[in-house]
Amino acid sequence: MKKIKVLIIDDSALIRGVIKEIINAQPDMEVVGQAPDPVTARDLIKQVNPDVLTLDVEMPRMNGLEFLEKLMRLRPMPVVMVSSLTERGNEVTLRALELGAVDFVTKPRVGVSDGLNELAGDIGDKIRAAARARVRRHALNEAAPSAPAPLAGQFLHTTEKLVCVGSSTGGTEALKEVLTRMPASAPGILITQHMPETFTASFAARLNTLSAMTVKEAEHNERILPGHAYVAPGHSHLLVKKSGAYYYTELSQGEPVNRHRPSVDVLFHSAARILGPNAVGVILTGMGKDGAQGLLAMRRAGAHTIAQNEASCVVYGMPKAAVELGAAVEVAPLLDVSARVLDRLGRRS
Repeated sequence: MKKIKVLIIDDSALIRGVIKEIINAQPDMEVVGQAPDPVTARDLIKQVNPDVLTLDVEMPRMNGLEFLEKLMRLRPMPVVMVSSLTERGNEVTLRALELGAVDFVTKPRVGVSDGLNELAGDIGDKIRAAARARVRRHALNEAAPSAPAPLAGQFLHTTEKLVCVGSSTGGTEALKEVLTRMPASAPGILITQHMPETFTASFAARLNTLSAMTVKEAEHNERILPGHAYVAPGHSHLLVKKSGAYYYTELSQGEPVNRHRPSVDVLFHSAARILGPNAVGVILTGMGKDGAQGLLAMRRAGAHTIAQNEASCVVYGMPKAAVELGAAVEVAPLLDVSARVLDRLGRRS
């Protein structure tokens, strides 16, 4: 069996050592090099030709973001960021995902060695997903892309219909593409993205600056309004419930489902029970199978269901599982998803 070759870039010898032990303990991967900074890493990449990089954010000689931007322009390859649990770390990590990093691992605030070892399974899974990911080259001097104009046409403000979206690896950018194409008059949208709780508020705030809709981190028991998108907080499952004529959010601290809290399956199963045919379910890029069974339940309850197609996914895991189950009514490229959702819900040009 050919092993996944990993190069570790981190200025901390302790962290390099811990990550090396975790990776070399996995049967299908091995560390082929270590670098204390990106300048050293550049030469090592040429020598060892790794399949995946783990990249620290704060480093001497060249910071992780600057290195990532150059790498994705000149020699794009899968990168898993190693970030700190700070507000600054959150912003930098979200920017790294925009630049093309596949995923990230968060360093614990204290007990770094023990904390990282507790995440050994997660780190292994993320490196495996990164090794299979589709990585795209960034153009020279590419400016940050401006948000596309929301889709044209009139859409009736309605509280009767909702959109439920689930995503994981690669989902931060995929969700941005979907939401920036939604008009301010779109129906309410509920989103479950696999993400630690320290990141979801920052992520929602970033989407809010780009979208014509109002995007926020979901709170418990708030009425779901048209023109609003609600991102599940990283500590809770997000569900939909009904009271009278209106729909409301529900947050649950229930056990993880498919190893995740929030779980896409939890959101989709609640939509199948409560919304029935008054919903559209969308499953986007991500590793694993979370959301596939829930999307099937939505389809069986009369909802229209859409899976992102393989060619536009960073990791074709969750959509693939849904398609194989027969859970998706249609399969669509990422850039067409918003139009398909609105067309299904009755948008008229």
